[in-house]
Amino acid sequence: MIHVVSFENPRVAQAFVDYMASQHIQLKIHTIPEQQQVEIWLDDETQTERVHHELKLFLQNPTDPRYTEASWQTGTTQTGFKYRNHLTLDYLKAQSGPLTLAVMLICAGIYLWLSMTQHLDVLRYLAWPREGQQFELWRWFSPAFVQFSLSQLGFNLVLWWYLASQVERRLGTGKLLTLFLVSALFCNWGQSIYSESNFGGLSGVVYALISYVWLIGERQPEKEVSAPRGLMIFVVVWLFLGNLGILGTDIANAAHISGLIIGLLMGLWDNRHTFKHQSSR
Repeated sequence: MIHVVSFENPRVAQAFVDYMASQHIQLKIHTIPEQQQVEIWLDDETQTERVHHELKLFLQNPTDPRYTEASWQTGTTQTGFKYRNHLTLDYLKAQSGPLTLAVMLICAGIYLWLSMTQHLDVLRYLAWPREGQQFELWRWFSPAFVQFSLSQLGFNLVLWWYLASQVERRLGTGKLLTLFLVSALFCNWGQSIYSESNFGGLSGVVYALISYVWLIGERQPEKEVSAPRGLMIFVVVWLFLGNLGILGTDIANAAHISGLIIGLLMGLWDNRHTFKHQSSR
């Protein structure tokens, strides 16, 4: 038997197996529950080249209707794969890299500090630099760590964990660090134009991650990072409502817009070779 590929998502694996079955090539799925992976194996070695060719096409667009149709015709909803309970601390830690966890802990720690003192006491050390503070370099990034309410903290950290953990596990801690630093700097600068130093929050960085991860998932699905299209639609609608003033005056609209833009720009840069390849066809 020949190992073809491994997937973390059993439904994706099943879709490929079903499609190959419709092409009269039988593949087998082996589950590895302790690693949350499924492996695909091929019995007939003479079909290796064809299977790898079809796999390459599948990874370029796994949501193509032909794969869905194949599952309806030949597939099954049973994969023999048991999902873990994702609501455990051990699972969250296992799925998170060190930077993902570090940002969450820093945000939570600063929120506790803020809840035990006055906002101005915290902002005196962490706010965007005022005149004469430009060389206090941490201030260019630190406003992203300041969350002013429990709802803001919870909303931002849930989305941060969901997106940042994907990036760190699949693309590396260095890539996540670059995304964080660039987006935090750009979003803080954008919001400072309207709010001077009176702002804080991780939401701009989260918006950057949403647009970046969404674009990577659309252009390079083989990297196995993705953000639902519905989430992109939601943040665009949220931006629209925020700029109309419907959501109140405490929304960091400039940081959100800046984040969405810088995330897309970084995603376009990291996907430049896919656009070149497409244009050369």
